[in-house]
Amino acid sequence: MLFANSTFLGIDPSAGEKPFVYAALDHELNLLALGQGSINDVLAFAAGQRQALAAVCAPQKPNQGVMSRPEVRRNLSQALHPGRWVNFRLADFLLRQHNLSIPQTPATEVECPRWMQMGFTVFRRLQELGYQAYPHSMGGRQYIEVYPYACYAALLGLLPFPKHTFEGRIQRQLVLYDNEVNVPDSMRLFEEITRHRILCGILPLEDLHSPGELDALVAAYTAWRAASQPDHVCMIGDVEEGQVVLPVAELKERY
Repeated sequence: MLFANSTFLGIDPSAGEKPFVYAALDHELNLLALGQGSINDVLAFAAGQRQALAAVCAPQKPNQGVMSRPEVRRNLSQALHPGRWVNFRLADFLLRQHNLSIPQTPATEVECPRWMQMGFTVFRRLQELGYQAYPHSMGGRQYIEVYPYACYAALLGLLPFPKHTFEGRIQRQLVLYDNEVNVPDSMRLFEEITRHRILCGILPLEDLHSPGELDALVAAYTAWRAASQPDHVCMIGDVEEGQVVLPVAELKERY
């Protein structure tokens, strides 16, 4: 398992093209790196880590038809009509049962949106670099899949504001700050807002991270928690097609 001297890396390929956004934390949740670049830039950073847990904000692979298997459907907590949910991953289905909206992952790569395809590539390239699926007792370099929206919901205990809104960014950064990630306290922003600045159309946003940075940061935080507090995370889905890791021991019934 990963302890001190490890790097906890969050990678957000959700733009589909460059720039990718990535964030790296140390074992004390200090920020080691926060940047953007091409997939090769991000993977070069990952390749340079001796011990690391990389969290990617994308599915690991297309769905593998798990939700079409009778034995899987029989073991679900609710009865499903024939043909319903068969083109979803098990993780997609289960998160939606908690009211955590997550994009559907189609069965073939060509059907998937560009950002998912880039995520598949990141996972394949990490494997080529020697990264192994978490949890692996002998692996100094491992990877997990995360879904930032669900991570923030789990940490908040409710659905967050939309991530591209001003209030959504403040809320997300405050969640990270309250969980001891070394980011600026987003509430201090309001101390800098004056009548004059508002009238002049000036908002002091230098210390407020972008939506992509906030997604990468919560991914890195989830990686840290998975490594340092494995009893305080849960894994949703099927190993064969990819499990989503969340930074809480148990999800609420509904968000």
